[in-house]
Amino acid sequence: MTLIKSISGIRGTIGGDTGHGLTPVDIVKFTSAYALFLKNDKPSVKLKVVIGRDARISGLMVSNLVTGTLLGMGVDVLDIGLTTTPTVEIAVVDTNADGGIIITASHNPKQWNALKLLNALGEFLSDADGKQILALADSGDLQYAGVDQLGKYQTDDSYIEKHIQKILRLPLVDTEAIRNAHFRVVIDAVNSTGGIAIPHLLNALNVAQIDRLFCDPTGHFPHNPEPLPEHLYDICESVVKNQADVGFVVDPDVDRLAIINETGGFFGEEYTLVAVADYVLQHKKGNTVSNLSSSQALKVITEKAGGTYYASAVGEVNVVAMMKETKAVIGGEGNGGVIYPDLHYGRDSLVGIALFLTHLAKSGKKCSALRQQYPDFFISKNKVEFSPDMDIDLILKAITNKYKEYPIITLDGIKIHFDKEWVHLRRSNTEPIVRIYAESDQISKADTLANKILNDFKEILQDI
Repeated sequence: MTLIKSISGIRGTIGGDTGHGLTPVDIVKFTSAYALFLKNDKPSVKLKVVIGRDARISGLMVSNLVTGTLLGMGVDVLDIGLTTTPTVEIAVVDTNADGGIIITASHNPKQWNALKLLNALGEFLSDADGKQILALADSGDLQYAGVDQLGKYQTDDSYIEKHIQKILRLPLVDTEAIRNAHFRVVIDAVNSTGGIAIPHLLNALNVAQIDRLFCDPTGHFPHNPEPLPEHLYDICESVVKNQADVGFVVDPDVDRLAIINETGGFFGEEYTLVAVADYVLQHKKGNTVSNLSSSQALKVITEKAGGTYYASAVGEVNVVAMMKETKAVIGGEGNGGVIYPDLHYGRDSLVGIALFLTHLAKSGKKCSALRQQYPDFFISKNKVEFSPDMDIDLILKAITNKYKEYPIITLDGIKIHFDKEWVHLRRSNTEPIVRIYAESDQISKADTLANKILNDFKEILQDI
């Protein structure tokens, strides 16, 4: 069993021993700490928290525990039920709530669940805030409300519709262009809440024909729920068989978007953001942001459009912070996460689909041809495991020293630039692991660069 405590919340496998899995005791403990954190910030205010969940099997159980705990802490609860992560983020702002809890383990398999914690802006907590909550949970100094101070419980299942209506009102979303394109679209919602939200969105966008795969929100994932090429055979086959124009795949909480072109090939998860950003930049001059491990293709199209590209530390909260600092018009992460600040500061597959379909319709191109207009870059992803007693920082320092004549960014790990290639080394916060990401204009060259760093590790270890 696994329990991982981080600044953004708590995630783990369901069951097992307390403190070693996501047990009811752990759920109550961390929900209580979150409520106390909010109360400490606003001690004289009756607080309200929005909660929502994806469709995974354990969701109702976890939701009931979260709800009861918040009520027991004297916090009012607005439960928007089966929904998406971006929908909860929007609902927090719309209802002037003091925070939100999204019950989802995102792309993790069915045995996992998690509490994703939001602030009053509907955004993930800062590092400092997350650490405060972890400290409160460890202190055990948690007091609950008396009977007259218990929170009140309300439900509202209208927020997916409200989310979609906000998207339709965006100036860059053109439903008439989409209608005139007569698109046929295949979707794979991995039997989670995308099966509720995405068909509704596509109908509202005037998509001519929708073919649904795995849209029954039962939580029984038909394949690994992370939207990577090796997991998506069914939709690739369906796009070709049905002569569809495009396929969309989302993860269980609908904040990551993968695209399949009309040939059944992969548009590329790194290029979801690139394509949407290209469309936005055609109409709004400005800056863009992605994290250090995302493709440099975004930098290329941003500079071509006259804007400036900025790289943030890995993590949505860091991308959002830099987007605000640089007044970026679009940003996100290379895993298919699009953040469009005209709607809200959170990864959102729904707005990604709406902007992409508008872009595709107005381009007059096939999906595969649209992808071909962007520069080709390929990322090789690897990791190195070390023994728990190994001084990983010492090893990374040795790597930095070896490549000190090259441009190096140390904002989040080490990123070394080699002309039009780069390698990014990040150590895990929870395991003795260093992840190695390398990008080049050919996958073989990216693999070669990654292997070069792996060999550097071996040489350094021999000298220690």
